[in-house]
Amino acid sequence: MQFIGLDSPRLCLELEQRIQMRTGRRVRNLAIELDRECIVLHGFTNTYYVKQLAQHEVRAALPNVRLENAIEVA
Repeated sequence: MQFIGLDSPRLCLELEQRIQMRTGRRVRNLAIELDRECIVLHGFTNTYYVKQLAQHEVRAALPNVRLENAIEVA
């Protein structure tokens, strides 16, 4: 996967698609906030496992980027 930059709308869309595929669409209201220093994941899921899957998918694509996982588990 080729990334343009952390502020790219294309990057955001690509990460959203990867996360939804990896988690079987089990993250509701998924939103990804990007800036030049950090990626923040937002949304809701039923298990910590799915939250971890989403995080691991971003790490696989961008291993050296700061990541904050703000997906809520309820």
